Amino acid sequence: MRKHILSAIAAHAAAEYPKESCGLLLAIGRKQQYFPCRNIASEPNEEFRLDPEDYAAAEDLGEVIGIVHSHPDATSRPSPRDLAMCEATGLPWHILSWPEADLRSITPTGSTPLLNRPFVHGVWDCWQVCADWYKREWGLEFEAFQRADGWWESAENASLYEANYEAAGFVRVDRPQRGDMIVMQVGRTAHPNHAGIYLGTDPVLPGEESGTFGPGPFLLHHLYGRPSEIIVYGGPYLDRTRLILRHKTAFNPE
Repeated sequence: MRKHILSAIAAHAAAEYPKESCGLLLAIGRKQQYFPCRNIASEPNEEFRLDPEDYAAAEDLGEVIGIVHSHPDATSRPSPRDLAMCEATGLPWHILSWPEADLRSITPTGSTPLLNRPFVHGVWDCWQVCADWYKREWGLEFEAFQRADGWWESAENASLYEANYEAAGFVRVDRPQRGDMIVMQVGRTAHPNHAGIYLGTDPVLPGEESGTFGPGPFLLHHLYGRPSEIIVYGGPYLDRTRLILRHKTAFNPE
């Protein structure tokens, strides 16, 4: 990264400190430019959210080729959310520790393992591990559902799984088979708030080591605050099951 861009990123981090600064790296013709953006996160000392108006203004100037933000009073090591969002955006992320002024860059790998991914709501969560399984195993793609953390806690909010499963191509069934999505109600909550993929008696995910043995049945899931994993589907998870959903593809696999 060129010196004038590094200087602009550092100046922005210093001006916003102790809040996180954020901006975009642009390609304008043959030149590159740092475009500072406003951080509109509710807790800007802890995280950042790029102002969408600033993002649109940057796109009017050139091609967005990277996302930049600072880590005030912390190292440049990417957080789980940084890693997740880097994958989600498909762009390199550049992280500047401040005032240490160490810059670290991460790039999307294009493939996130289904197992042992950290939990980041809205990016790497229970719905996403289900969606990623369907994409990898069956080639299905779903729209990027927007979901606010804690949506399940109030009866005034829409019940997202119940409200959207039909439009996403699922139907309710009585007994699960491999590939069905199990929707559960975990904790004291107003709506079913957790989902996983029913794997039947075969816990094998090609290229990944689950460390799971036994007769099953098994469930791939990603519980809030924990790494994604495969568990035996039974006991409290069976008791908390509210919906068994089968995608229409399972009826017509070709």
